[in-house]
Amino acid sequence: MAYIRGENKPRHDEAGDECPFCQAATGGDDDLVVARGDTVFAVLNLYPYNAGHLLVCPYRHVSDFTELSVEEMAEISAFTARAMTVLRAVSRPQGFNIGMNQGSVAGAGIAGHLHQHVVPRWGGDTNFMPVIGETKTMPELLERTCELLAEEWGRPSPSQTL
Repeated sequence: MAYIRGENKPRHDEAGDECPFCQAATGGDDDLVVARGDTVFAVLNLYPYNAGHLLVCPYRHVSDFTELSVEEMAEISAFTARAMTVLRAVSRPQGFNIGMNQGSVAGAGIAGHLHQHVVPRWGGDTNFMPVIGETKTMPELLERTCELLAEEWGRPSPSQTL
C-alpha cells in the first residue's frame, strides 16, 4: 500500500535527480543490482509483481524508447534474454510478462527513466492476498533473490555471452 499511496516516492526531474534507477546505476552492491553491462544494468524491482521481478535499465536517464542508442537497444534486448535464462535456472517460472510502460498515463511508476520489466509467472501466482489482505506474499527476501540471480548471471551460458 505504501507504493500505491506514493509514500516516499522520489521526485523526478529531467536531470534524474533522486531517480532510483540513476542511484542504482552508480551505487554499491546493496542496490539490488543483479548484473551490469556496458550501457544497461538489471536490478530487482523494489515493489515486485512476483519474486524475481527484474528491471532492465539504461545507465542514461532517458524516458522514451526512441531516445535509446542502437547499442542500448541491443543490450536491453540481450539483458532481457539473459534475465529469462537466469530466472528459468533459479526459479523455474512457467512464463514471463515482458514490457515497458512509456509515460505515467501508460502506467510507468517512474516515467523519467526508461526500464523494461521481466516478470516471471507461474500458474496460480495470483490469489486473494493482494485484494483482501492488501499485501503481496514473497517467498524470500529481495536481498537473497538478488544474490541467487547474480550468482547465476555470472555463470557461463551456452547461448548467451553476457
